[in-house]
Amino acid sequence: MAMIQAARPKRKRTFMEWARSRDGQKVFVMLAFMIVPLLLLFVFTYLPFAEMFGFSFYNMKYVGARKFVGLKNYMKVFQRDDCFGALKLSLYYMVGSVVQLVLALYLATVLSFKVKGGGIFKGFMFFPYLINGIAIGFIFKFFYTRGFVLDTVLQWCGFNLENLPYWLKDQSINNISLVGTSVWRYFGQNMVLFIGAIMSVDSELYEAAMLDGANKLQQFKYIILPSIKTIITLNVIMSITGSLSAFEPPYVITSGANGTGTYFVVMHEIAHTQQKVGLASAMAVVLLMIIFVVTILQKLFFKYVFKSAEDEDKNAAAKREKKLARLAARKAGK
Repeated sequence: MAMIQAARPKRKRTFMEWARSRDGQKVFVMLAFMIVPLLLLFVFTYLPFAEMFGFSFYNMKYVGARKFVGLKNYMKVFQRDDCFGALKLSLYYMVGSVVQLVLALYLATVLSFKVKGGGIFKGFMFFPYLINGIAIGFIFKFFYTRGFVLDTVLQWCGFNLENLPYWLKDQSINNISLVGTSVWRYFGQNMVLFIGAIMSVDSELYEAAMLDGANKLQQFKYIILPSIKTIITLNVIMSITGSLSAFEPPYVITSGANGTGTYFVVMHEIAHTQQKVGLASAMAVVLLMIIFVVTILQKLFFKYVFKSAEDEDKNAAAKREKKLARLAARKAGK
């Protein structure tokens, strides 16, 4: 009797039975975690971008009739001085991002090892990144205003107020002042990322390097840099793309006046004040393409740089092994 029952084929579960089972619940949970984020990404990112891309081919306002103009909006981006000229200001922010990364990497290297008060210093340096960008803009607006904080401190140091420049009006220095604001805000974030990467390096590598007689600079060049190359690439890409889309400091501090209007500030002016939605959409698409190209070039550059460094390390290791083999052969011959 038992053998007959065992020989009977198992009854297939219905869909409702499978859905109520543990296996069915797992599948539904996985689908939910996969479909919901993709749906939100499509609705709030890809669909609006597709609409904006369509707007870039029209001469239109937010309300009213549309007129198809083809690629004329894209041509205007490079013909108008306020559009194309604003891209030149990104060079200031790019140079500032390099200074920001160098400073962050230097401080991260120092603070990754035992330093008195290192934890407090890390907190102070990272704190500006937590402050809202609009609030930082208002802080530095008063900081740079004539006769206020910066001028007062410089007068304490012996400078005459009449000899000091107008930090936000003088076009030879106002963009540098705004770049300093961005460096102050973001270098703490880069520093924390560098610290996390440096602290993950195996400590035995430092001990082996010290036994070989390597100094601190050589340890930094041959141990730290190759070990954190991924974070370096990430920080550089984030900093360069951020410099192309700088908005908060020039918008809040100067409202884009006196030659401080970045690409985003000009795009905001064209879209919301002049109501040229088609042109502003074309500017956004052009900026996206520039960021995409710059990101690809950066990846290729770092791939070449780190590949060359790895080849040098392999050659040095091969030479070291040959020397050790020769020494071992001489000892064996004796």
